[in-house]
Amino acid sequence: MCYNIEEFILGGESLNILHMKYAVEVAKAGSLSKASEVLLIAAPNISRSIKELEADLGISIFDRSAKGMCLTPEGEEFIGFAKGILGQIEQVENMYKNGSAKKQKFSISVPRACYISEAFAEFSKIISKEAAEIFYKETNSQRTIHNILEHDYKLGIIRYAENYDRYFKSMLEDKDLCYEMITEFTYTLIMSAESPLAKKDVITFDDLKGLIEIAHADPYVPSMPLSKVVKEELPDNIDRRIFIFERASQFDLLSKNPETFMWVSPAPKILLDRYNLVQKKCVDNKKVYKDVLIYKNGYKLSKLDRQFITELCDSKRKYL
Repeated sequence: MCYNIEEFILGGESLNILHMKYAVEVAKAGSLSKASEVLLIAAPNISRSIKELEADLGISIFDRSAKGMCLTPEGEEFIGFAKGILGQIEQVENMYKNGSAKKQKFSISVPRACYISEAFAEFSKIISKEAAEIFYKETNSQRTIHNILEHDYKLGIIRYAENYDRYFKSMLEDKDLCYEMITEFTYTLIMSAESPLAKKDVITFDDLKGLIEIAHADPYVPSMPLSKVVKEELPDNIDRRIFIFERASQFDLLSKNPETFMWVSPAPKILLDRYNLVQKKCVDNKKVYKDVLIYKNGYKLSKLDRQFITELCDSKRKYL
């Protein structure tokens, strides 16, 4: 026989939670008298409650004898389920009584971008002293959308080239997601201060030949294979590329290898100085990118959401 929480609490004639507590205590104590001492309930009342419980379930939970109360095979199974249900009820009660249900929660999935990470750093300073759970995930647009739809992330920022605007807007509308544009920008180049590019006043695509590009490992455009996306998103004249997921590893590599460079949304000077990097524009690069805030249709922005968006807008004005 199999039981679940719906059968105990919601089924036909819902079972009395107190009766379950009595049965669990009797099973633990091994007798009505000992359970009565623990529960401070008269033994006859406990006995009557357990009999009602057995009648509701249609099973015998205990074998009764002069030596005490022993569980039947069905009773052992029932007590196992009952303990789990009572444990869940206690967990819920403790959660609300202790105030943990009021824990601050914030979650966002974003592209790898300096102005966004700077906004998040500033946002972290204004989180109140109350308990909080904060999730910040850097990934591509596809996974950001998936995180909101399937993993309960509340906010997301997706990035795409302007020429894919209709593809993304159509996708977001199909998935019933709201979207608001944050900013438009053109990628700049960053490289080591020791790089040959650092000394140039004007940089063209041809100047990148022979160098190593550091690139994100997971570009994404809807309805296009990865190989085509890589070819379209990145200049064809680069023979050597290193694909890396983690931004910190990207910056470490850029700072230590003068032959490397990376395309980024404009980066703050404090970060460039930290890694001994310089930032330059490429006159041949005309492609415009968009960063777009997304969330589920009908979702009401929380106080933390609004605070982060405020920091995001401030960061955008500073660095883009």
